[in-house]
Amino acid sequence: MHRIQLHYTLSRDAGNRLIRNPLPEMLAAVAQEGSISGAARALGLSYRHVWGALKRWEIELGGTLVVWGKGQAAQLSEFGQKLLWAERQAQARLAPQIAALHADLERAFAVAFDPSAHVLTLYASHDDALGLLREVAAAGDPTSGSVGQPRARGALHLDIRFTGSVDAIRALNEGRCTLAGFHTLEGAAPGSETARTYKPLLKPGLHKLIGFARRTQGLIVARGNPLGLLRLADVAARGARFVHRPLGTGTRVLLGDLLEREGLEASALGAAGQTEPSHAAVAQAVAAGAADVGLGIEMAARERGLDFIPLVHEHYHLACLKSSLDQAPTLALRTLLQSAAWQARMAQLAGYAPEYCGQVLAMSAVLPWWRFSAQKHVFRSKR
Repeated sequence: MHRIQLHYTLSRDAGNRLIRNPLPEMLAAVAQEGSISGAARALGLSYRHVWGALKRWEIELGGTLVVWGKGQAAQLSEFGQKLLWAERQAQARLAPQIAALHADLERAFAVAFDPSAHVLTLYASHDDALGLLREVAAAGDPTSGSVGQPRARGALHLDIRFTGSVDAIRALNEGRCTLAGFHTLEGAAPGSETARTYKPLLKPGLHKLIGFARRTQGLIVARGNPLGLLRLADVAARGARFVHRPLGTGTRVLLGDLLEREGLEASALGAAGQTEPSHAAVAQAVAAGAADVGLGIEMAARERGLDFIPLVHEHYHLACLKSSLDQAPTLALRTLLQSAAWQARMAQLAGYAPEYCGQVLAMSAVLPWWRFSAQKHVFRSKR
């Protein structure tokens, strides 16, 4: 039996991948380039190094990884293809846990390398823009603060734990984090599943909402959309294999509202047997042929070469307790979110748009099931 052993590296520039393995990287390069020499060039390594490493792994793992015939391009063996598939599946399914482990390590070393650093614990519904925000924040804020806001001092380390939206807000209410990231359908009705889910968890006067993003959710389907799926009713009518998100996630709540809009029962999409923990894992399931369709964000689909059918826009909020709004880490985050540099980065992400980034918002405006007769302003940018 082959066992997994994890390692980590301290570096000024460790790259974007949270966990790396040189074997799948080499296999992917061989598959893409069609030769050992091409793979070596793509990886910035010598031909001798790549050839020798692949031969050592073949001996260690007991199987051929690369095959080719005379005058033919190199290609992965069936065993090599399975190894690469397994690594991609594991990376996609374990992305939230890997991100949490990564955040734990970075937080542990943050004070040692930067005594002026701020550390902010954030439980959040899975979101790719937050992953990018963590990288930008850790590099320090190169811009001056927004008008009326102090400049951030030192790096800001976001200790992000990806979990369901409901669990994120519960973690905030139980004092396990400073911020909770969750998302809601744009224009959700007072009697919607969105309202029924979040209204008991959030209290005006106790909680404050900070704007983060407007993003698009829709159907993630195979390239070319071979089943012609344009809405959930099509998924039901064609008996397409639908991959779900777990109960307690914001996307599962959103699915309930979308089903209600189309007059469908939850059972119309088949048994909820297959669930995946993140948008990336849903997209990987479709890419691997394990499912025909799933509900998720556009960025996850585009990164895997899949098609995306937009259905709705939603708001992504960051909730905190009123008492933490003026604390230095929260102010540092708000300053970063309001910077032109960050908003330009977010605007480049597929399916995202910066929306009231870093601003404190009126709960009755962004969560329309809260209504107060005395409140006339839609948004507030000041506390």
